Amino acid sequence: MQFAIPPQPQAAVPVAGSDKVFPVHRIYCVGRNYVEHAKEMGGTGREAPFFFMKPADAVLPVPHGTTGEMPFPGMTNDLHHEIELVAALGKGGKNIPASAALEHVWGYAVGLDMTRRDLQGEAKKLGRPWCTGKGFDYSAPIAPIHPVAETGHFSKGTIRLDVNGATRQSSDVEKLIWNIAETIEHLSKYYELRAGDLIFTGTPAGVAAVAPGDLLEGAIEGLGELRVKII
Repeated sequence: MQFAIPPQPQAAVPVAGSDKVFPVHRIYCVGRNYVEHAKEMGGTGREAPFFFMKPADAVLPVPHGTTGEMPFPGMTNDLHHEIELVAALGKGGKNIPASAALEHVWGYAVGLDMTRRDLQGEAKKLGRPWCTGKGFDYSAPIAPIHPVAETGHFSKGTIRLDVNGATRQSSDVEKLIWNIAETIEHLSKYYELRAGDLIFTGTPAGVAAVAPGDLLEGAIEGLGELRVKII
């Protein structure tokens, strides 16, 4: 096969404790998957899950022990942080039952779903897609992926985000409305999932704006930290 133009590099995320990288196929995100965040965004409790996507090359990989730099995006005055547990799939499938869903998870990571909230809000009012609010360049900072063989699966554990040393978001993964297995089950009804897919599983309450110069420090118990500076 001969390409008409040179193909773009494969989007990839480092694997923790290894020189290997995890190739990214697609990025799926779950909306309003913690009760308190659902309420702060105008929702209620255990609503049916819904999903949106980011381009694979929206990832901003941040190796452990370093601070990633995320350029403040254009066309927004309201850039928000959303700290999330990310599940990385090692195999795909369709109509995957929750009872078998965790067999498809290769590993986990700490991620940020960065959001141009003003653009997302305007799109909601007009009944338009959220793409410009959610799927922009560098909108998915992510720490190295930890293989599930080393960490096990996550049914609980603290999840936190500090901005300039002050805690903004703090909760526990056990408070996910739809747990990881249930999320995979629902998502696989809509899409044929593939190895290399990343699933951002939702954010706790406390989302708020950041500005150039701010330092974001996120952490999930058992997965370490993700540090990102807005530039």
